[in-house]
Amino acid sequence: MPSYKTEDIRNIALTGHGGSGKTSLAEALLREAGVIHHTGLVEKGNTVCDFSDEEKERGHSLYNALVHADVHSRRLNLIDTPGYPEFTAFSLSALPAVETVAVVINAATGIEPVARRMMEAAGEENLCRMIVINKIDSDNIDLPALVEAIQETFGRECLPVNLPTEGGTAVADCIAGDSGDSDIGSVADAHTAIVDQVVEVDDDLMEHYLEHGEVSAEQLSSAFATALREGHLVPICFVASRRHEDAEKSTGVEQLLDFFANLTPSPCAGNPHFFVKEDGEEVKAEPDSSKPAMAHVFNVTSDPFVGKLGAFRVHEGTISSSSQLTVANPHVGEGTKPFKISHLYSLQGKEHVETDAAVAGDIVAVAKVEQIHRDSVLAETANGVMTFKRTALPQPMYGLAITAKSRGDEQKIGDALHKIVEEDPSFTVTREATTQETVIHGMGELHLRVVLDKLKSRYNVEVETKPPKIAYRETISGKAEGHHRHKKQTGGAGQFGEVYLRIEPLERGEGFEFSNDIFGGSIPSQYVPAVEKGVRQAMGEGAIAGYPLQDIKVSVYDGKHHPVDSKEVAFITAGKRAFLDAVSKARPVLLEPCVALEVTVPNQHMGDITGDLSGKRGRIQGTDMIGGDMAVVKAIVPLAEVSQYQSQLKSVTGGQGSFAMEFSHYDPMPPNIQQQIAAQYKPKQEDD
Repeated sequence: MPSYKTEDIRNIALTGHGGSGKTSLAEALLREAGVIHHTGLVEKGNTVCDFSDEEKERGHSLYNALVHADVHSRRLNLIDTPGYPEFTAFSLSALPAVETVAVVINAATGIEPVARRMMEAAGEENLCRMIVINKIDSDNIDLPALVEAIQETFGRECLPVNLPTEGGTAVADCIAGDSGDSDIGSVADAHTAIVDQVVEVDDDLMEHYLEHGEVSAEQLSSAFATALREGHLVPICFVASRRHEDAEKSTGVEQLLDFFANLTPSPCAGNPHFFVKEDGEEVKAEPDSSKPAMAHVFNVTSDPFVGKLGAFRVHEGTISSSSQLTVANPHVGEGTKPFKISHLYSLQGKEHVETDAAVAGDIVAVAKVEQIHRDSVLAETANGVMTFKRTALPQPMYGLAITAKSRGDEQKIGDALHKIVEEDPSFTVTREATTQETVIHGMGELHLRVVLDKLKSRYNVEVETKPPKIAYRETISGKAEGHHRHKKQTGGAGQFGEVYLRIEPLERGEGFEFSNDIFGGSIPSQYVPAVEKGVRQAMGEGAIAGYPLQDIKVSVYDGKHHPVDSKEVAFITAGKRAFLDAVSKARPVLLEPCVALEVTVPNQHMGDITGDLSGKRGRIQGTDMIGGDMAVVKAIVPLAEVSQYQSQLKSVTGGQGSFAMEFSHYDPMPPNIQQQIAAQYKPKQEDD
């Protein structure tokens, strides 16, 4: 058994924008804790967390990396997450495994899109949040302005718990200390601000403070934990994880390590995580090591030496190297499957440290269990199929159509893509029936370039790519009725089926609804499913431009049959044609996918961006000023207009801008563009 208990564990995700120094910070923390003896450098490819060939080649994190350290009798589990906007899904997928999210901000570049996104997501997940301002020894920085920008952006509950001194070469504690000066203000003022904020969560402590003007360290510590858990306090820590002139020296890292170990919540003290029963009821996970084991798989990788590796957080009970567990995968349409753990690992970057058991709250991994997928639930007892309350992940919007460069590689490509889908929470592969294209979808050009490089280097297959056709959808804007009589006589028994139906639009996103409103048996009940099948076929094939239909209610209300000639195939055809007849009368419209776009640029380019997006049929949702000289433009834009936005933004801003986009909704397309697309459609001919 581990030497630590659940209350000794601290689970922390290091998140933030690319270039903020998360990996270097993790390296400095590991060195300070005595796990490593020399601080690796990202640019040299010798850090503990950036260990894959792709990360070493590109010089930045692409995947989640798990490391651990023992500090002051505490077990710290740290997850170093990628920082570029196109890899945000990895950061989000780590949230179910932790109690605390540390958002790292580069002192030189200020608040960037991923920092904003992770602060928002951590708040939505009810996790404790803190901000780490890194690289405080950089030149030409304005830390007071940055703190002010953080408070304006994220709230006045963001307060420094230490302050830089001596030109960023040391930090002063503002929790225990209440005197002295720092590079950016009085330590006493910072201490008072913390006390004023913390006592607000405890009425008795507030009364004591108002009467006596002070609180003891013990009183403050207890209330501090509550304020952190309730989001009433978001601590700000200052560090320089790597000094430029001496890679072995750092500032504030020892203090940050102490903060993690002593002031962040354990699984027992943090806000709870939840499982979800089949009926939708939420069940709070109880971090009790004596209960039957329940765990959630949040990260899956394909290790070249040990094969498939699933990292999971134990939420209840204890899991040992001899445990018999079941795997539930309802999110991928699989039932429960039993398996026996033979080897249990604590991960230290690419190193797998074998352990005999994991208590509630711990993070460990198991290898070579093929039925494990991301979001699998592992359980010791069969108490009904449960899923884990999942974090909302961005929908991949950037696509490339791929074909094998070498004939015969299709199977190899399919197998490789399946493994990458298992690893990557924001990567999907679809086969578009209407265009006969295999399309890979990711969060942007860089994301898919990494996938293509991985196909070549890791799986030894190459593909040719081209932009895919946009995945439009069709729907209707009015009500209508449709009718078709299918009659076919070829000698002997023929085919006969007649269908009358009504259609009406549903609210956007409601999909498809089928209603059997037949009275008197005009269509026998055994043929009604065939009518629905025909309708669904037409829904999938499209009516005006060959794209799937959605958000339609279909009600079959009448028809005719023949005692000899009626059969299933006749009613499939009749249902399909009656539906298409109704669609043609119901003012059909073509829908185009729209994305929520957030563009961060220097202030001087804000007008250029808003004008450019307006010219792309975009609707500007708002603009914000951040960090003094940066602006964020938010807009809803048709995907077709920004499918190559990375290169367009680079052209407009000279490479100074960044963006993030997520699927928003489908919108009706302008009539002139709809006519152009519909004119190219050649429906598949069928014999009547």
